[in-house]
Amino acid sequence: MLKVDNFQSFTGGGVSGKVEDHEVLVGKPSFLEEMKVKISAELLQKAEELQMQAQTVMFVAVDGKAAGLITVSDPIKNSTPNAIREIHKLGLKIIMLSGDNENTAQSVAKSLGIDETHANVTPNYKQQFVLQAKNKVGFVAMAGDGINDAPALAAADVGIAMGTGTDVAMESADVTLVKGDLMGIVRAIHLSHAMMKNIRQNLFFAFIYNALGIPIAAGLLYPFTGLLLNPIIAAFAMSLSSVSVIANALRLRHIKL
Repeated sequence: MLKVDNFQSFTGGGVSGKVEDHEVLVGKPSFLEEMKVKISAELLQKAEELQMQAQTVMFVAVDGKAAGLITVSDPIKNSTPNAIREIHKLGLKIIMLSGDNENTAQSVAKSLGIDETHANVTPNYKQQFVLQAKNKVGFVAMAGDGINDAPALAAADVGIAMGTGTDVAMESADVTLVKGDLMGIVRAIHLSHAMMKNIRQNLFFAFIYNALGIPIAAGLLYPFTGLLLNPIIAAFAMSLSSVSVIANALRLRHIKL
């Protein structure tokens, strides 16, 4: 392993460092161009071919000259297409914000049926996009796992981090999924819907017990029927109210997600 000196990271661009007295740059074409590195047409064409195969391509320059490419491929999990379909069934729109090249991002989006794609974006762009979307549609959930996703995760109404991602992403999010599986988002949505339904049912139970018990205990029926609510019965009814709420809440354990 070679030692790297003077390492620098440029957000949304690339990295630089000195390796065995050679100045090395790794990053996007725009980053290399900013560093006054000229990239040959042949290298750009090869990169485009790889990007069309949904591979992320990084350009490498040594001592101010383009030297080659590094490709990274993140295989799509088998469960992801099904997760996308389930999210669509819930009536939600899926937008992908990616720092990858346009070709790579579009290739992935097309294969998964993603509604809208934005490529070559920076962390700041992701955050601003989420904020603008909140003003436009009212509610936005953001899922991500990287350092670049952290600002957007914090800005979203609900930030969802993958447990397989970076610590910064998990600290910025509201929810962390144990596994890096998008089906976890589907299960979380179904669980949240079931929980809100359960809460409304519990409020109904509590309201009914009080709406019936308090007027009777206050003597509302006494002038007409001579009926008063025995304190023992009242105490039992209040206990039954609590038991009903708890028993109903426990049903969440058996919900199929």
